[in-house]
Amino acid sequence: MNEPKKKSTPAFGFREIVVLVCLVGFFAWAAIPHFIKARSTATVSSCINNLRQIDAAANQFALENHLTNGDRIHFPNDLTPYIKLNVNSSIPGCPQGGIYSLSKVGDPPICSLGSTITPPHVLP
Repeated sequence: MNEPKKKSTPAFGFREIVVLVCLVGFFAWAAIPHFIKARSTATVSSCINNLRQIDAAANQFALENHLTNGDRIHFPNDLTPYIKLNVNSSIPGCPQGGIYSLSKVGDPPICSLGSTITPPHVLP
């Protein structure tokens, strides 16, 4: 009638917990540098994509206004209708603080950081 009470044992022993902590530590040690590198390349990709959008907007502006290579562009005022603006109603800026510039039709847009940093902020 009365069953003997079973002795409760812990689900994990000390060794299993130590092995688990070591595995988690190893994976964190291996993964964190990759996350840091991915973050830095993402900011460069954002800058290059912004430069591509500015270049496409300049080409569209030149096409609609019958401009040829070498004609002057008033950046950013001429291009704002052709680019999706950010929440401040301006052309998105470089994520690392660079300043974009463009002066003539046919010239590629330039980030002020350019090739002074690694990886460079230039159109390929």
